[in-house]
Amino acid sequence: MNAIDLNGQTAVVTGGARGLGFGVAQRLLASGAKVALWDVDPGALARARDALGSDAVVAPVVNITDYASIESALAETEQALGPVSILVNSAGVAGANHPLHEYPLDEWRRVVEIDLNGTFYVNRALVPGMIARNYGRIVNIASIAAKEGNPNASAYAAAKAGVVGLTKSLGKELATYDIAVNAITPAVANTEILKELTEEFIVYMMSKIPRGRALEVDELAAMVAWLVSKENSFTTASVFDLSGGRATY
Repeated sequence: MNAIDLNGQTAVVTGGARGLGFGVAQRLLASGAKVALWDVDPGALARARDALGSDAVVAPVVNITDYASIESALAETEQALGPVSILVNSAGVAGANHPLHEYPLDEWRRVVEIDLNGTFYVNRALVPGMIARNYGRIVNIASIAAKEGNPNASAYAAAKAGVVGLTKSLGKELATYDIAVNAITPAVANTEILKELTEEFIVYMMSKIPRGRALEVDELAAMVAWLVSKENSFTTASVFDLSGGRATY
């Protein structure tokens, strides 16, 4: 593992109790950062915190679709660990698989509210502090579906495409500060989110990856670790593919 210096930094990782978020939290902690795991599942948070086994970790229960919950978690995080300088938005859901013309309206709203609006809410709450301190690193985890689209997953693809657009806009807004805002567009990864998908859909997604395998969590965490470091002092409002060759642009 390459050494990335994150000493003195405080990171918030949404969806940090499992999957990609937990893998990112592990890597950031190993690189010297203090880490706040933000997740809606108290049981998973407790297990994740125990697994990390560090006093440099806090784990408030957060509903990223509830702005008051975000504000409360931010106050708790900064009281315990200091000002937040790193944000990784990993919380999200895959949603149900249906053709668009049959997509349940409530499910569409749920996916967009969590995957897109939740990312907006967290950024909105944390960016002012970064502006005030003239420093910050933000990574919003989108999906290759944002670029390529997946049939029968229009809500997820649309929400993640929104995350890409949000990232590009915010990165440009903050470009005159020492704040970098970037997105990652991973292909299907070996995480619990696969449990939300049909076997047919998983086979379809795997067939599109020239590497012939799913993304491993530590591969994504390695890219995030550099993007949130001080070494990433120029790149912002950009999108980094982790698609195993699937991305066509």
